[in-house]
Amino acid sequence: MKNSCSQAWLKPGSRQCLLRRALVKSMGYTDADLARPIVGVINTWAETNPGHYNFRQLADAVKRGVWAAGGFPLEVNTMSICEVFFDISSMIFRNLLAMTTEELISRHPFDGVILLGSCDKNVPAQLMAAVSANKPMLFLPGGPMLPGNYKGESLACGTDSFKLWTQYQAGEIDEEELKNVEGCLYGSVGACPIMGTANSMQCASESLGLALPGSASALAVSAEKMRYAEESGRQIMTLIERSITPRDIVTREAIENAITVLMSSGGSTNLIIHLTAIARRAGIDLPLSEFQRLSDRTRVLVDVKPSGKGTVGIEFHQAGGVPVLMKELEALLHTDVMTVTGKTLKENLAAVPPPYRPDVIVPFDKPFRPNGGIAVLHGNLAPRGAVIKRSASSITRFRGEARVFDTLAEAEKYLLDDDSDMDENKAIILRGYGPKGAPGMPEFGNYLPIPPKMYKRGVTDFVRITDARMSGGAFGTVVLHVCPEACAGGPLGAIRNGDIISMDVDAGTLNVNLSDDEIQRRLQAMTFAPKEEFKRGFIRHYIDSVQQADLGCDFDYLQ
Repeated sequence: MKNSCSQAWLKPGSRQCLLRRALVKSMGYTDADLARPIVGVINTWAETNPGHYNFRQLADAVKRGVWAAGGFPLEVNTMSICEVFFDISSMIFRNLLAMTTEELISRHPFDGVILLGSCDKNVPAQLMAAVSANKPMLFLPGGPMLPGNYKGESLACGTDSFKLWTQYQAGEIDEEELKNVEGCLYGSVGACPIMGTANSMQCASESLGLALPGSASALAVSAEKMRYAEESGRQIMTLIERSITPRDIVTREAIENAITVLMSSGGSTNLIIHLTAIARRAGIDLPLSEFQRLSDRTRVLVDVKPSGKGTVGIEFHQAGGVPVLMKELEALLHTDVMTVTGKTLKENLAAVPPPYRPDVIVPFDKPFRPNGGIAVLHGNLAPRGAVIKRSASSITRFRGEARVFDTLAEAEKYLLDDDSDMDENKAIILRGYGPKGAPGMPEFGNYLPIPPKMYKRGVTDFVRITDARMSGGAFGTVVLHVCPEACAGGPLGAIRNGDIISMDVDAGTLNVNLSDDEIQRRLQAMTFAPKEEFKRGFIRHYIDSVQQADLGCDFDYLQ
């Protein structure tokens, strides 16, 4: 096994060697251990992250595999990001986790690393770091949680929580029943069980070739996941021996494969930002037009929430998970790419069977939708682009008046007011919540509720447009990531109540009925600042340094 990094760190024959060997031995390790390649097990376990609560056991299983294959595992912890436990958009801390993880990989004497992650900001942060540090690496997806169940109905936290809240606001269920549902919404720890951002990113890690085939959709609380953990510990030794690094795997072709899987699975719009950031860490330019091109040539084949009915850890995994989906998409994929198995994707797919549940992963010629799950829009309202999850929306063409809001509270008040003039012929504009503006681009696209007066008439969707993001588990016609954002001088800042908005998803257009001169004249009279003032610390640095959504919301000096 190659251990050039760890042996160079020891500096044989020097005083530093004495100190370093002595300190390792102070923890009870031996000369035999020090002769092995050192494998870093980088853990994002925390009690403030239910999605990662099972990671202590997973890390032990990983280390068991490393020991068995001849390595010396050393576990280190870094920050753990859960949207619910932060009092500000956790997107800000994706870049911080990427930076700290990169430093842990680069500055420690690790010959290779295994990264543990599940939740939506953690996974892209770790993959960004791994590509930048470029040591042999294998990603272990922590896995989806079990769905919940209430009165015999299967519940998936993110998607069904939005539906339950709409029912509560409309008076269909009362507060007591809402509380009863709380304990039934989550079936276990793990990533939210829909094809939201967390599971979309875990599937992306596998479709990129950075995780073992089948590992992404295995339940967090399963013996199968523990076996994947041990096998990951064994397999990292092969990658070290063969000097296979992330940049050998994360090529333009591999990125295209991951986008194809994303579009076919009805995955999260947040991956547009995350995959762009990962690609740029590898020196790959990834314009929004590439997402549109790949979306147009594929089809939605997976029946899971929020686009469908099932969950990732049950129905999708039972159908065969990512390997079976990629087999169905094989004609569209670059199959000569390298993966962490040490084999090409073509070799990995050679023995993959047809779907075990053809009702969940359907044939390519019998899709749920005739194109990919996400569409890209351009126009004078979004010169650098915007995105919409068309697989989870019901409106593809729209023309109507704008109702404009600069705070979420004002928008919610208007939408919940039975006396407002809101109806399905109006588009809600929520602005000032982009990367710099909020800051951190919070998931406020799904915080714009169906007005109760419309819901009671049977209206379950309307047009929302914002420079913010949306939860991967949400649904509805929400145009997101409008770029440039209002705080960066984007034309969203020029819109006024009554302006006519037009959208055509199939044509890929998003416009306001204003001339370019009028937009510029209005923008000169408008000033947008971040919603909160931060004078110090990482958040101040983020506001000053973050790039726009079309560039992945990374820092330019890290790409």
